[in-house]
Amino acid sequence: MPDLRRPNIWLALLPVALYTLHAQVPHPVDPDALVKKIQGELAGPFPPDDGKPDPSVPHGEFLQGAITDSKIYPGTVNNFQVYVPAQYDPSRPACLLIKLDGIGAYEGAVLDNLIARKEVPVIIGVGISSGTVWKDPIGTPNRRAIRFNRSYEFDSVNDRFPDFVLNEVLPAVQKLTTRDGRPIKLSSDGNDHAATGGSTGGIGSFTLAWQRPDQFTRVYSVIGTFVSMRGGHEYPALIRKTDPKPIRIFLEDGSTDAWNPLFGSWYDANLNMESALTFAGYDVAHAWGVHGHDGRPGQIIFPDVMRWLWRDYPAAIKSGVSKNSTLQEITLPDEGWRKLPQSFQSAAGLAADAKGDVYLSDAPAHRIYRVATDGKPAVILPRAPAIVGQAFGPDGMLYGVVPSERRIIALNPQSGSRTVAEGIAGRGIIVTHDGTLYVSEPGAHSDMPSRIWRVKGGDKKVVDQGLLSASGVASSPDGSLFFAAEKSTKWIYSFVVQPDGSLGDKQAYYWLHMTDISNESGAGDLAVDTHGNLYVATGMGIQVCDQNGRVRAILPLPTPIGTVRSLCFGGEHFDVLYVTDGTQVFMRRLKVPGFAPWAPPIAVPSQGAG
Repeated sequence: MPDLRRPNIWLALLPVALYTLHAQVPHPVDPDALVKKIQGELAGPFPPDDGKPDPSVPHGEFLQGAITDSKIYPGTVNNFQVYVPAQYDPSRPACLLIKLDGIGAYEGAVLDNLIARKEVPVIIGVGISSGTVWKDPIGTPNRRAIRFNRSYEFDSVNDRFPDFVLNEVLPAVQKLTTRDGRPIKLSSDGNDHAATGGSTGGIGSFTLAWQRPDQFTRVYSVIGTFVSMRGGHEYPALIRKTDPKPIRIFLEDGSTDAWNPLFGSWYDANLNMESALTFAGYDVAHAWGVHGHDGRPGQIIFPDVMRWLWRDYPAAIKSGVSKNSTLQEITLPDEGWRKLPQSFQSAAGLAADAKGDVYLSDAPAHRIYRVATDGKPAVILPRAPAIVGQAFGPDGMLYGVVPSERRIIALNPQSGSRTVAEGIAGRGIIVTHDGTLYVSEPGAHSDMPSRIWRVKGGDKKVVDQGLLSASGVASSPDGSLFFAAEKSTKWIYSFVVQPDGSLGDKQAYYWLHMTDISNESGAGDLAVDTHGNLYVATGMGIQVCDQNGRVRAILPLPTPIGTVRSLCFGGEHFDVLYVTDGTQVFMRRLKVPGFAPWAPPIAVPSQGAG
């Protein structure tokens, strides 16, 4: 090994170091001029010059593999191909391009040329073929029983395909070696990952980034199927409502594209996608041609789209600024989520006291934690009952729901606990300014309706029954309305609070977006802000509803996470939203303060009829 302390050694290594660095950084380009060039190339010859093998540049090689034991898509065979550029050095994990429906000689020639000209970084391409199931239970080929998984895998808008790519395909890819023995090592940085595909592969490549923006940030969709097959038609609405993600995307389609009008117009759907992405502040560009459901125009512009996607690399792709008025109303620029350093077994029951300190229960650990306004959690009750829901009252007491004991208790770390009510296997709880407790009690099974209890002065009374799996509860800041969520549906019910504290005028009022796999909203805890917006912990993040019952904004948590289970406002000025997925706790400062259920009622400005 050379002695690196000798100056002449550094001089000898300098050209190699400069070449390696330069090979990772593409030449700068004018993005607007490049997009105009791309839009004019759609009807050009195929292959374009950049897609022709050039004998003057180094050529990569192709490796083959297959997934035959998938846990995510059981029974399938998914072939994959791996393009490894000649410049790849395993000491520097490579960037990644996922291509749905496979990668071949044309894409290899394009990458050969662009990498050699230092117009993109060193990229390993992985082509994924959709799975087929065609064997009977004893393993005999049975072509009559063949099942094609392409639409199921690529058109679905849930996180199953991203999980397949990240947890099954890429680990298998990185077990391969090149002919000269180089192991395959891929960068783990999402800024180094891109995805592309055509038709069903187009929406599939977008789903990789939408579901996992921490792992895919660059997308090229060709004639993408953002139509009513498996929920793709909902993407424009979700894009407009969701806090922007760090994704750069190029869309291509033709004005006569409608492979099957039964599902809608491919072209109109792509126009809607482009409009939504622009509205939401994404770095998006497009090329619209005059063609049908034909992937050839998208192939022609592939080289220049790669230049556009990878321009200014390695600068990180950042989230844009949405024109969504509710996001602008409630969020602060450059104020993202912060995660508490501690993990929990099953965090739930977030509730804030008058100082803004937030308390959470960890039922399996039988502990209650206090998270001070400085964000540091501390155990205040190491042998607590198995509480799943908590709320502070105007008396400063912490009230907890213990479903395993069918009790509601009041807690004081110094004086212990007392039973407030028995015979209630509750879930959600709030305490109003006059000390009234409202508790939701899910049915013990799907055929048993839920109940809402009112508890005051030692008396308990059922004030509603019939909801399905009742979960979070809340009241409007002025105290006139009461809200109860159904975990298993897309509805949150609104009631008018009567003078005696009973509930009337019940309506399935708030409409939530549903998750795809579990087919439910997963609605958990509820909170309200001083503008009258309702915040709902759901399977796809925090859905923020206006006074008219419509979801206006969605705040996803950093990925990967599970369903958001609990939330509350806290902090010194009650302007910090605390949320948990059960394992981690996150904090985010907002523009609009929250309203504490135990605080005196306040009037809120009307948002109009909408």
